[in-house]
Amino acid sequence: MNPFESLDGRVVVVTGGGDGIGLGIVEVLASCGAQVVVAEKNAARADAVRERLGGRDALFVETDVAEPASVAALFERVDAYHGRLDGLVNNAGITLHGPFDAFSLDDCDRLYRTNLRSMFQCAQLAAPRIARAGGGAIVNIASNHAGASVPGFEMYAATKGGIVAMSRAMATSLAPQRIRVNTLSPGFTLNAPIGAALERDPALLDAYRALHPAQRINEPADIGRIAAFLLSDAAAGIAGADLVADNGMSALLFNRTRSST
Repeated sequence: MNPFESLDGRVVVVTGGGDGIGLGIVEVLASCGAQVVVAEKNAARADAVRERLGGRDALFVETDVAEPASVAALFERVDAYHGRLDGLVNNAGITLHGPFDAFSLDDCDRLYRTNLRSMFQCAQLAAPRIARAGGGAIVNIASNHAGASVPGFEMYAATKGGIVAMSRAMATSLAPQRIRVNTLSPGFTLNAPIGAALERDPALLDAYRALHPAQRINEPADIGRIAAFLLSDAAAGIAGADLVADNGMSALLFNRTRSST
């Protein structure tokens, strides 16, 4: 039995679904037969997303998750187009970092609004809709920075740690409505900006691989398959968990350079 068969026909919202990890999640869900709603701030990505999906059913909704009115409009659009909702992947987020003594409060607020508050609002609006459909799942995308981070990423790490803590509490609040809530915390994952950096300096790839015990770096589709699992009935017994997907990077006591041979 295909564990992802249960996703066939289910309506799932994916925020930040136009690129990177979000697009990887969208592609995997669409391949499983889900009716994906791609919530994306950059409307110019719509055609590229549709092309990547190869005609599979998807609704693209221009959405700025940092703006409450835009988020509310997203779920109203879902109501009008599908009339139901079975799942939510809160993926949209930004990365801001800089010297501790120079990091601005404005950037702190941007991180909070985009990375944390938006996930609460999306879940708050999604939950009654998912409950009306008979239950489902919410997957909140955090980061391995929630457990261990690096200098200059204090507020970014705080938002990611906040996602994990919020999701655990949310799982207890929504369990009576048959809604499972889990966190997926990716580590280093290849995306367009990283790919461009590797084109400029291919030696970076070996340096990045050396940070991982398996000498392997995630592709967006790797994260997509894990998100699909957490949304599916195969994960029916999992709630309030944080699944770290970083190829063992966070398990290292210290980083060490390893030979690639």
